[in-house]
Amino acid sequence: MSITFRQLEIFIAVAETQQVTRASKKLHLTQSAVSMALGELENQLGGPLFDRHGRSLLLNDRGRYLLPLAKQILHQVANIETILTEQQDRIAGVLEIAASSTIGNYVLPYLIGAFMQLHPEAHINMLVVNTMTAEKMVATGQADLGFVEGDINVDSLLATSWFEDELGIIVSANHKLAGRSAFHIPEDLKETAWVMREEGSGTAEIFTKKLGRYASMLKIVTKTGHTEAIKKAVESGVGAACLSMLTVYREAEEGWPKILPIEGIDMSRQFWIIQHKDKIITRLMAEFLKFCELVAEHHLGRECLSSPWKLQTLLAESRFAATTDGKKKARA
Repeated sequence: MSITFRQLEIFIAVAETQQVTRASKKLHLTQSAVSMALGELENQLGGPLFDRHGRSLLLNDRGRYLLPLAKQILHQVANIETILTEQQDRIAGVLEIAASSTIGNYVLPYLIGAFMQLHPEAHINMLVVNTMTAEKMVATGQADLGFVEGDINVDSLLATSWFEDELGIIVSANHKLAGRSAFHIPEDLKETAWVMREEGSGTAEIFTKKLGRYASMLKIVTKTGHTEAIKKAVESGVGAACLSMLTVYREAEEGWPKILPIEGIDMSRQFWIIQHKDKIITRLMAEFLKFCELVAEHHLGRECLSSPWKLQTLLAESRFAATTDGKKKARA
């Protein structure tokens, strides 16, 4: 009997969850079906793929060898299915995106909305996670594209620079540093309590790297995985935070929070679009990537935050200008 794609899918799920019970819930199968498929696969391959430790199933050396091969096989099959079923005469289909918190909450929503207004048969699903999780999702084929900040640490991923962002120190209006024009290191670090993003956050990683040897002086009083929670904690006086200027764009227009640059440190960072190196670019993916390029080329990053109508107008003008320039060059 030949190995089936279903068997490989079940093997991957058990390897990732380390339990038949969890794998069956993830795949919406019965436990007996998962156990039977796993047993058949092990028989076909001539031996066990897991070591049993109570209820836990941990990959042995054979299982660890098979896991990346199985993922690659399923990834390639998914690519073939996408290409063969795609409608070539229109931009349609489903695009899965994983985005880091800053980009997913503050940049992409209006951009996706504007794109879907132009292409109503296109559907874009976005999961907002941290940078580390977004990398894993793209690397394993759970997402077609990732939008992240910070260093890319997965060899199987292709990263394309998008546009630059600026980080700043935010404090409440009543904070002792609110009257300052800049944040000074190391003096101000010694006296400041910090509200930080969680482990795996690109913002937190870049901030600590920017601080260099002074990062050990950070007095972190709390961590949270959501930027809005950080802003509320800062507003209530818990401490200071380092956030993207994009995340406080609207509040800054209303007069809060107080935003301080760090004296002597370049706080800019790069946003990246990531995809798997072996991923076949569909027509929908290609069109959405072109759409994203307009944001970078015309410096519309902050315009994504103002209103969907303003963004759509600016993008339409940009597309019209590009088309007009192209026609002029063709006539020349």
